[in-house]
Amino acid sequence: MPYMIETFDKAEAGDLRLRLRPAHLEYLEAQRHLLLACGAKLSDDGQAASGGLYLVAVESRAEAEAFIAADPFHQGDLFERVFVTRWRQAYLDRRNTLNEG
Repeated sequence: MPYMIETFDKAEAGDLRLRLRPAHLEYLEAQRHLLLACGAKLSDDGQAASGGLYLVAVESRAEAEAFIAADPFHQGDLFERVFVTRWRQAYLDRRNTLNEG
């Protein structure tokens, strides 16, 4: 079953986020086979990120925790909090997926 990982940046960590971003994006590209979706949580004006949301196709909490632990954002101490939760996919790309294999 997939997992949802929600991250919350430390306060005033915008510069750190920008410095770590290239390595973070490289990591995501290397792990794209696990990504159902992911992206930053943005301010209303779309100018500042304050964390992220990842939906990962892994089989266990341990795998989800290992995924986020290896992210350069996590390794660079960007996050104040990280929540890992099992997730049931119901809709994807505007399509009901509940009855799919």
